[in-house]
Amino acid sequence: MKELRVKAKEEHRIKKGHYWLFSNELEHIDKTIKPGEIVRLLDFRGEILGYGFFNPHSLIAVRFITKSEEPPTKNFIFETIDTAFEYRKHLGLRKYGRMCYGEADGAPGLIIDRYGDYLVVEILTAGMENLKEDILSAVKKIFKPKGIVFKNESNFRMLEGLSQANEIIGNIPEEIQIEENGVKYLVNLTSSQKTGFYFDQRENRAFLKPYFKDKVVLDLYSYSGSFGINAALNGAVAVWGTDSSAPAVELANKNAALNGVQEICQYQRDDAERLLSAAMKKELPTQPDIILLDPPAFVKNRKSLPQAINLYVKLNRMALEGLEKGGLLASSTCSHHITREIFIDILKQASAKAGKEVRLIELRTQAKDHPILIGMPETEYLHFALLQII
Repeated sequence: MKELRVKAKEEHRIKKGHYWLFSNELEHIDKTIKPGEIVRLLDFRGEILGYGFFNPHSLIAVRFITKSEEPPTKNFIFETIDTAFEYRKHLGLRKYGRMCYGEADGAPGLIIDRYGDYLVVEILTAGMENLKEDILSAVKKIFKPKGIVFKNESNFRMLEGLSQANEIIGNIPEEIQIEENGVKYLVNLTSSQKTGFYFDQRENRAFLKPYFKDKVVLDLYSYSGSFGINAALNGAVAVWGTDSSAPAVELANKNAALNGVQEICQYQRDDAERLLSAAMKKELPTQPDIILLDPPAFVKNRKSLPQAINLYVKLNRMALEGLEKGGLLASSTCSHHITREIFIDILKQASAKAGKEVRLIELRTQAKDHPILIGMPETEYLHFALLQII
């Protein structure tokens, strides 16, 4: 096994809980090491820091898989996925949810979402791609799926030099039905956004339930309608939802009908900013009592952060201006580049520009099946706030 040495003082972040080494933190880059090969990492004194996947072509040169002095065993993939599943079992999640979340589960670049009898697997790193057969063997043994979708569309694969062609193993129905918090959803696993469903908002959807009674709800960037349908099932008198994607709107309306709330939930294709502008001008048929704002990840990389922040401020400012006193805004961001501090600052800027006094009812994050490593802030990417105009 080949060894790489870390520059003096560059090992501190690793020892504090981080799992990435960048190329400029290594004493040298050995171009003879194949992308994804497992290497031994040493500090500048020659002491073992651990073992990880190395990619000479990536800015993130090393992704640790263990910080033990002993190299990973031949069964480490099975053991890692099985341990991750045991954690989910303790959360009460067996059939539906994220069963493996990359570095936070000791499996850098591996995402596994379970939809009952079906799995969606994302392999984002060359190291995990090299172990694909081991991964396939492990998930078949642990989960016994009827079908598996290897979702290979992520740009991270391109950065790692990997192909972006999806692969299907077994028979995958066009749509499957799942259940979360007593709510039923149809999911398309092969042509949907991300892995098919946003399990990361599970606990935030449940948290909002007491706030919907007798309320008019504007559900923006609604995708499959999960927030709005929860609103309708918990007492909302009307839910207007919108998404820019026609297939998403069709799916949201099907999900509303599946749960018997099609008379309350109305989803249509529209522009979120146009509806926010109409709410600000009081041009909607009825002013919303609650606005659900869950936009996509505008931050594709660190360079785009300032522009994305401005857009998040704009959307939240418009939403706050469109609400009357007592109105509620449930706002989210979903990029690790937007830290909790940045998110709070976005909300501060938005409320100041809207000229509204705003109460922060609660600040939340992603569901527990997307665990956060305290020493690796990149594992925390979702921020959620419930605000009220006072």
